[in-house]
Amino acid sequence: MSAVPQVEKSPSRAAGFAARDLAQIAVFAALIAALGLPGAITVGFSGVPITLQTLGVILTGAILGARKGTAAVAVFIALTMIGLPLLSGGRTGLTALASPTAGYLIGWLPATVVIGWLTAALLPRYPFVAGLLVNALGGIVVIYLFGIAGLLVRTDLGLWAAVSSNFAFVPGDLAKVVIATAVAKSVHRAYPGLIRG
Repeated sequence: MSAVPQVEKSPSRAAGFAARDLAQIAVFAALIAALGLPGAITVGFSGVPITLQTLGVILTGAILGARKGTAAVAVFIALTMIGLPLLSGGRTGLTALASPTAGYLIGWLPATVVIGWLTAALLPRYPFVAGLLVNALGGIVVIYLFGIAGLLVRTDLGLWAAVSSNFAFVPGDLAKVVIATAVAKSVHRAYPGLIRG
């Protein structure tokens, strides 16, 4: 009988991620947390806060891609769910999910997937205008769709009121998209291969 070779799992891998990938995931989860430190400003009757953390979500998808980016956002959300007050304004994930704005937080995950997947299709060139469109689609359209759905479920707002409650945030979110696109373009030029496959 021939011996069956034993395959050892590399200690530097967890759930299919290399040690470098895990470090990147941790760094971007920390970035999203850090962008919550300035706090939030609540605008309008819907109670939706203005926060810099969506900039972190857009950057995470645009730089790390769908797989690692989603993992980073999931790690961040998991930390808030166990009670760490990492969301803007010192909120926890459970507090956010209990509020009418829960859909916006939930939308971070599909937004990262959309941005990451479409960004991978743009590489290695990463044209600026195409990057803007990708980041706007994920970072504004996807998040707003989930946020609007949450407002409709959790409040008495009608469809138009739920949709129009986002209008005040569009200029700021467009600015975040421009910043994220410029940063992502520079990063992908300096460090090609951050998004693989």
